[in-house]
Parts: sequence; structure tokens; C-alpha cells
Amino acid sequence: MAPPDLDRTNALFLDLDGTLLEIAATPESVVVPPGLPQLLSYLQSLLDGALAIVTGRSIGVVDDLLNPYVAIAAGEHGAAMRYQDGKIVELPPQAAVPEAWRETLAAASERWPGVLVEPKPHGVAVHYRLVPERGDDVWRLVRALVPPDHSSFRLIPAREAVEIGPRATSKGLAVERLMARRPFEGRRPLFVGDDFTDEAGMEVARRFGGEGLRVAEVFGGQPAAVRAWLARGAELLATRSSSAQVSAGATP
Repeated sequence: MAPPDLDRTNALFLDLDGTLLEIAATPESVVVPPGLPQLLSYLQSLLDGALAIVTGRSIGVVDDLLNPYVAIAAGEHGAAMRYQDGKIVELPPQAAVPEAWRETLAAASERWPGVLVEPKPHGVAVHYRLVPERGDDVWRLVRALVPPDHSSFRLIPAREAVEIGPRATSKGLAVERLMARRPFEGRRPLFVGDDFTDEAGMEVARRFGGEGLRVAEVFGGQPAAVRAWLARGAELLATRSSSAQVSAGATP
């Protein structure tokens, strides 16, 4: 399957880890390739603003990673939303994972060297990539905290990790909210992602007449191929824009 060419009618929704960035051993050790923030900023301008980062990371971490680029973003699977005007709308503090759960997970990570707890403003992720043999232990613990019928929180599986997050959020809901507003409204969305949580965003993109592009299927599982596609898309958009301007100038 080949990815589609970008055109000026598209809206881009991009996951971060595993999509734009290679998965790393720990959340803190991801590497942002030189030029990626500038490429995203350029693409956003070519799409008249219709590009958003939709990720499980917090918006603050997104900003740190992609500095100096400031993205329209859905952080923590939509628990926090930053719109085109820069305003951030997020769930209230009382919707966050209880402190007692965070303490339980932190204590477990001390007993299980290599298990890492990633705190977030509204949720918390537990990573066992360094010690995959601890995966069963981690899942037993989080299931004890969050049963399937919990009214407020849910378990979100990821690559050798699991997150506890608010049930009221998903990447699908985040895309719906963005598609209802400028500059996304009326465009054909493309959602690019690599993980379970991205499926909801892809489904919504298809519902709006767009596409969901899985990194494994469309880009050979390689974030570098996603970045190369975005770079080619930027070149194509810029060329088409220049040609349109020349044609308009030549019109009597």
C-alpha cells in the first residue's frame, strides 16, 4: 500500500512516538531528527494551519520535543487540546488519576527494576520495555486498580506499556473536536499512527471521508519513511502552490 499524495484539501493528524519518532528504550530517550520541527511548521503553513499532533504525550512534552514548533495538539489522547488560537482546553484536575494509584505504581516500579512509571497531568503510563518479563506483573497490577467496568478510567495498551487514562478521552474524540473547527473543518483528514490508540483516530478520519494510515502497513513500520513522505508532500504542495500563483498571474 502506497501513501497518498498530499494536497491542499487535506488535514493532517500525526501521532508522535512510533510515527514521527522512533520508539526508544525509555520515554525520555527519544530522538527528534534535525529539521523535523521546521518541516512540521512548513507543512502546517502549506495546509493553511490544518496539521495537528495527536498523541499520548502531554502537550508540555510535545512542546519540549518539537521546540521551536508550537503545534495544534491533542495531548494525553485528547485530555488536553490546544487549538489554532493557542488556547488549551483540558479536563479538570479532579478527572486525573488518583494520587493513591500513582503511589502504588511508583512503589511497584521500585520493586521491579527496569519498570518505568511515566506520570502525566491526567494519566500515568507504566513501561516494561526494558524488562518484558515483567509485563504480566504490570498488567495484573493495573487491572487490579482499574477493572473493565470502571466508570471513570480505562486501561490503554501500548507497545510494551500500559496507560491508565480518563475514560472520557480518545484520539477519535480529539479528531472529531478538531474537525469541527477551523482550519480543519471541511477538509479531508489523513490520520497517521502506529498503535492501538491510533485506531480510533483513523476510524474518525475515514468517517470524514479521509484515510487512516498505519505505519506498519503503509510505511514499512519506519517513522523515517513517514518523515520522508511528509517531506515529499511539502515539496509537492509548494510546487503546486507556485504553479497556481504563476497561472493566476498569467490570467488576463
